[in-house]
Amino acid sequence: MSVVRVIHYGLGPIGVGIARVVLDHGWTIAAAIDIDPQKAGRDLGTVLGTSRLGIEVTADAAAALRRPADLVVHATGSRLGEVLPQLEAAVAAGYDVASTCEELAYPWFHHPGAAQRLDALARTHRVSVVGLGVNPGFVMDLLPLLLTAPCREITRITVERVVDAAQRREPLRRKIGAGLTTAAFRAGVRAGRLGHVGLVESVAMIADALGWPLRRISEDIQPVPGRGTRVAGLHQVARGFRAAPGWGGRAAVRLELRMALGARRPHDTVTIQGTPALHLEIPGGIHGDVATSAIVANALPALREAAPGLWPVSRLPLLHFVGARPVSPSPVSPP
Repeated sequence: MSVVRVIHYGLGPIGVGIARVVLDHGWTIAAAIDIDPQKAGRDLGTVLGTSRLGIEVTADAAAALRRPADLVVHATGSRLGEVLPQLEAAVAAGYDVASTCEELAYPWFHHPGAAQRLDALARTHRVSVVGLGVNPGFVMDLLPLLLTAPCREITRITVERVVDAAQRREPLRRKIGAGLTTAAFRAGVRAGRLGHVGLVESVAMIADALGWPLRRISEDIQPVPGRGTRVAGLHQVARGFRAAPGWGGRAAVRLELRMALGARRPHDTVTIQGTPALHLEIPGGIHGDVATSAIVANALPALREAAPGLWPVSRLPLLHFVGARPVSPSPVSPP
């Protein structure tokens, strides 16, 4: 694979992590965009904590999107409605786009109109767009789908993820309501300010990949008690109910997420009820920040080779570690 030229759009904790992995892979960073006045105007290397790179971070996205490059790594927000203009600008400029926007992981459920519009724009400009991350994008959707490969039938998929938020970045702790009173937590959930974004998208992605039409998807968010009157985090469950005879009120897909300060026994588990039945547990769980940065970087070659359009990660070729790729194929590469 030839050298990949990347524009980084958004340099928060996740965006910075991705840029570091891109540099580790030996790929070229063409430009960097961030509106934070503490970052705009500085050398990208100083923002990343590396040596100077000779690339000035700019708040002028339009100017940066005129730079010669192959793709944009986008990491600015979780809600599709808030970042859609940024995505459309990158697509219209002719770049493939890998975004960490959680609602972009499977936007056809909550945002069908925006998904259709972005897909049409990507096809017009002959570029590919995908939403990526660890959750959604891997642990609670892509990984269970991979585990269904040896099954001749499947009746239910259950995924449980327990995360000790004390080991994660401050923005995530705020998003799960850690430290709030129970009343403030519930008010934040009602207002849409609190809660993990992406569980519903993961349910919809699984159902789409398995060919399971869904009657509905439910989601429930409850506080995890902490010290005194304060909340330690959240317990969030999303369920997908099949639109098929005989399923009644039983969920075919159940995704359970507990993220809290000091959560006991962090882990990720996937249970497939079917033939054969399968169960996978990852003790300690997959560290979300580290994994998101790596997943996005490792997916870039697959994104470059994907057909034009907007795709869920489940429709891309199998993702895996790629590291630094030589420009010329190795002697053992297939023709």
